[in-house]
Amino acid sequence: MIYTLMHKNTAVADIEIDDAISVVARIHDVYDIRHLPVGVAVGDGAPDRKLLNDWWVGRSIPASRQGIQDALEALEISSPQLLIDKCLGLSLSDQYWVRPVKSNIVWDDINFFTNAFSGDVGNILFGGTVRAGGADLMSPDNTSDGWLRKKWIIADGKRCLMKGGSNPFRQEPLNEVLATAIMSRLGIPHVPYTVIFDGRENFSVCENFLTPQTELVSAWYIMRTLKRPNSTSSYQHFLACCDAIGISRAEDAMAQMLALDFLIVNEDRHLNNFGAVRNAKTLEWLGIAPIYDSGTSMWHDLPTNEIGIKGTDKSKPFRSTHKEQIKLANSLEFVDFSKLSDIEEVANDIYKKALFIEQERRERLCLAVSRRVQLLEQECVSHRRVSHRDMVPQTE
Repeated sequence: MIYTLMHKNTAVADIEIDDAISVVARIHDVYDIRHLPVGVAVGDGAPDRKLLNDWWVGRSIPASRQGIQDALEALEISSPQLLIDKCLGLSLSDQYWVRPVKSNIVWDDINFFTNAFSGDVGNILFGGTVRAGGADLMSPDNTSDGWLRKKWIIADGKRCLMKGGSNPFRQEPLNEVLATAIMSRLGIPHVPYTVIFDGRENFSVCENFLTPQTELVSAWYIMRTLKRPNSTSSYQHFLACCDAIGISRAEDAMAQMLALDFLIVNEDRHLNNFGAVRNAKTLEWLGIAPIYDSGTSMWHDLPTNEIGIKGTDKSKPFRSTHKEQIKLANSLEFVDFSKLSDIEEVANDIYKKALFIEQERRERLCLAVSRRVQLLEQECVSHRRVSHRDMVPQTE
């Protein structure tokens, strides 16, 4: 079927989508190259079909999502990709969508930012059943990323993301709340998370930080705006791409993210859960996005006796350990350690509410995060020494 790829109300290109497997089979007329998704290269005036297809397929729920196979069976759909066009590719992360050719549908009437949407897919992903008459597939849950169970809800008129945890401790929602507390104290721009309890489950909840005018572009696509030289590290390449396309103060924002991830031992800060925000109409970059999605941290799936021991500080995306990755920060002077002096008590208040975290584990977590603060303070001292040495002329 042929659709027009739209960016809000801007027609970008006519594309042919193979309905059987939901891939971009062909690109027809191109109307506005400027509004192509970031990272989709253009050659001889036409978008690269493979890259555009990668972007399209990348909008689908990943096959690793908890409960996705059961949900697909309930919906009688063979692949998560087949859900994308069921909601016209609409998302709560950006303003792209597809409009059937010859259709008069307009953005204002269908976007999820200002219009109601179905909760059927989200409820099925959380273990619910298909309601009588079949599921309504017009849902932003069709285009949500990540491996944990999650669904979009509307609460008091606000679009909020509700996300569960993983067995055996279901700790990720509490980790989000701890990360929120740390960033609030350090003045780091972030998406605030709260935790709610439903029976024997705990979930994190956060409000969508995007608006009908703005959208998120992940680091994955930002890093495809320039070809990376062999001699350039992935971190320097990301900063170079930000500079080239006009994203300001990226290095300062990265230092804040690296510091937060060091403190909570975030092991899954991949290239799709940080990025930058831009205006979807003017294409103006508004800066690095506030930090979000920090739950896969604090030794969330390790046995209690392994919390905080040597060799358990795995990191992403720029280095394999936080001890090495924190050295990439241009400055750590923004960290006011006096505001983290009671971090053990803060962590204890958060984790004591958890349903699957026993006292011994809670105590180990509280001690471990306090130790991370001490280690970061040591890194700050080392960082200052290195910076000072770089500024002082060396004599032989």
